[in-house]
Amino acid sequence: MSLHSHHPNRHETIVESAFNTAFGAIPRHTLSRGSQNADAAQRFVQDELMLDGNARQNLATFVTTWMEPQASALIQASLEKNIIDKDEYPQSAEIERRCVNILANLWHAPEPTGEADAVGCSTTGSSEGAMLAGMALKWRWRARREAAGLDTSKPNLVMGANVQVCWEKFARYWDVEARLIPLDGATHLTAEQAAAACDENTIGVVAVLGSTFDGSYEPVRDIAAALDKLAAATGLDVPMHVDAASGGFVAPFLDQDLLWDFRLERVKSINASGHKYGLVYPGVGWVLWRSAEDLPKDLIFNVDYLGGSMPTFALNFSRPAAQVIAQYYTLVRYGFEGYQSIQQRSRDIAGTIAAGVGAMGPFTLLSRGDELPVLAFRLSEPGTWSVYDLSHELRSFGWIVPAYPMPEGMADVDVLRVVVRNGFTVDLAGMFLEDLGKSVRRLSGQEPERVAFHH
Repeated sequence: MSLHSHHPNRHETIVESAFNTAFGAIPRHTLSRGSQNADAAQRFVQDELMLDGNARQNLATFVTTWMEPQASALIQASLEKNIIDKDEYPQSAEIERRCVNILANLWHAPEPTGEADAVGCSTTGSSEGAMLAGMALKWRWRARREAAGLDTSKPNLVMGANVQVCWEKFARYWDVEARLIPLDGATHLTAEQAAAACDENTIGVVAVLGSTFDGSYEPVRDIAAALDKLAAATGLDVPMHVDAASGGFVAPFLDQDLLWDFRLERVKSINASGHKYGLVYPGVGWVLWRSAEDLPKDLIFNVDYLGGSMPTFALNFSRPAAQVIAQYYTLVRYGFEGYQSIQQRSRDIAGTIAAGVGAMGPFTLLSRGDELPVLAFRLSEPGTWSVYDLSHELRSFGWIVPAYPMPEGMADVDVLRVVVRNGFTVDLAGMFLEDLGKSVRRLSGQEPERVAFHH
C-alpha cells in the first residue's frame, strides 16, 4: 500500500502536459495504454517537479544538496551497479572496504588483529545503520542472558527523548522497549539519566553526537564514565552505541580532542550518514563495530566473492553502488584538511546566522551552531504570532525552515531550526537574515503595506 495519504484537492483523473501537445493527457493513478515520446515524457516529469522547493534554500534538511560535477559524473556512470553483488562488481566492493577502513581510522577503532579489515559496512542511510547496530546489541545481550540461564523476553534500549525516530522504529520492529528519557534541564540525555535508567534487561545506551532537534552533542564521554561506575558498583556491563549520523563527519575534523568514538572502550558501535555531513547525495550511510566480537556471527551472511567468500550484513539485497563510490570520491577529493575546511566554513556561517538571530530581538537561541552547524531558536515571549507563522512567512521568500515542538520534557517549547550545509554561502546567510527580519516585521505589523503591481 502507498504510505502517502490522498490529497483532498486532487480528484482529477488525468494530467495534461502544458507544452507537449503530442504528449496529450495521461491517467493520474493508472498506467496509460500506450508509450510516450522520451523527450516529451522527460519534460512532463520536469514540469511536475517545478513545484518542489529550491534545495539550496532548504534549511530544514541535513541531507547533502550540492556536490561537484565530477561526483555527479561518477554517480551517473555507476547507477546500474548493485553494491550487494560483490562478485559481479568486485572493485565497488573494494571501494566500500576502503571507506570502512578509512572511517575506522577516523573514529579511532582498535587495530584489527592480523591482516583483518575493520568491522563495518555501508548502508542505505544512517537509519539502516542504526537498525543493524541495534540488532547486534540485542543479539549480544540475548546470548549473554541465555548463557546465564536468564529470561530474554524483556529487552530495553536506553536513549534520550531527542533521538531520531529511527530508534523508535528499531524498538518497535525488533520488539525492544524504547526507554526514552524525557529532557530535564538539558536539550539531550545526561550521564546521570542514562545510568539511572539501565537494568539487567538493557541491551545498550544510545548517545547522539548531534541532535536533530538543536544540533547539540550529547556528553558521550560522561555517559560512558557513568556506565563504567554502574558496572563497577552493580556488575551491569551496558554497552554504548553512538548515533553519529551527522557528528561522525564533523567532530573528527573540528573537535579532535572530544572523546566520543572508539577511544572510549564502552563504545561498541557507531553509525553515521554519508549523505549528511559526509557530503554525498542521498542515500548512503555507515555502521562500524569496535571489533569482530561486537558483531554476532549469526547476523552475518557470506557471499561468493572472487572465488572466495565475503561477509555481508544488510537489511536488503539490492542497493546502488553509486553513492558508495561518491563517498569514496569525497574522501579522496577532500582528504582531512578539505573536510576540515568545509565543516569549519559551515560552522562559521551557522555562527553568523546565530549572531544575527540573537541581535534581532524577539528570539532566544537554544543552540548557536558551535557543535553541528545547526542553530535552534524560540520566541522569547509569547505574542500575536508563533514560530509556525514565521516558518510559513519565510516560505514566501523561498526559505524552508521547520518549526516544531521539542521532545518530551520540553514539549511546551516550540522552535525554528536552521541547518547549514556545504554549498550554503555567506551571501545566502545574509539574504536569509534579511528575509527573516522582513518576515518578523510583517508579522509584527511593522513592515509597510505591499504596493500593488502596476504594468
